[in-house]
Amino acid sequence: MDLQDQLKNLFPEHVSKEENVPPNNYGTDIWLQDDPIICKYEKRKGKPITILEGYNGATEDFKALAKELKTKLSVGGSFKDGKIIIQGDYRDKIMAILKEKGFNVKRVGG
Repeated sequence: MDLQDQLKNLFPEHVSKEENVPPNNYGTDIWLQDDPIICKYEKRKGKPITILEGYNGATEDFKALAKELKTKLSVGGSFKDGKIIIQGDYRDKIMAILKEKGFNVKRVGG
């Protein structure tokens, strides 16, 4: 008898939060949109950067996405004016990650 079974015996009316949460197909609570996210490549001060823009959901969701992308790619970057700026040319990897999450992505430039 494990801990969960013991807790159910002690509190039969209690329903755990894990049982109430419906399964999410994409593994995150980020709101998906109809319009594609634009993935651009630019050079600023001679250094390559990748810019993501066009997300029309909540700002906090886009910030969470920026943090997740920076962590997965192990690169620096920032979130400014509704855009995610990633240091380096990682368009292919970013597009693969976003498509895996269920986003539509459009590649622009270069």
